[in-house]
Amino acid sequence: MQSKAASVPEYLASLPPDRRQALETLRGVILKHIDPRYQEGMGYGMPGWSVPHSIYPAGYHCDPKIPLPYAGYASQKNYMSLYLMCVYGHGNNPLMDWFVKAWKKTGKKLNMGAACIRFKKIEDLALDVIAEVFRRTPVDKYVAFYETALLANNKAAAARRAAKARPKTAAKKPARRAAARKRAGSGRGR
Repeated sequence: MQSKAASVPEYLASLPPDRRQALETLRGVILKHIDPRYQEGMGYGMPGWSVPHSIYPAGYHCDPKIPLPYAGYASQKNYMSLYLMCVYGHGNNPLMDWFVKAWKKTGKKLNMGAACIRFKKIEDLALDVIAEVFRRTPVDKYVAFYETALLANNKAAAARRAAKARPKTAAKKPARRAAARKRAGSGRGR
């Protein structure tokens, strides 16, 4: 649920006491371990941190006017969420691989989407693992990760566009020839 709150304190004050306490605890852990060059504020209707334009002028590729999002948290209808863009993605992200393994070692259940950890109470979280992921991603490292992921995504998108642009008949002819050869060969040796 997106909030209309203009500031992090206003957002937290708007929550029921149990959720406010859980998210204030989470925020405290993050503030203790996050690179101070990240900027805290409201974005996408939730509190979070981003790489300010003063450090990364290009901003977020989806909207360059927005600073590059890094992490956030929110109170949703049926759960709370922690968003970690640094562990986003599937495959070829050593930080994500480490994160999942470290979380599992704690014995706590990891309820995770692409970059979202869902939880109902603060005890559901492996706070030591969360602290470590923030320690492991200073601004420079996160920006490098982001740019690498963006480049890979752009290459993959270009390959998909190129595949769609190829004439479809060219792909069918070799397949038809192979099928004809197979049919012709199946009659041999009888």
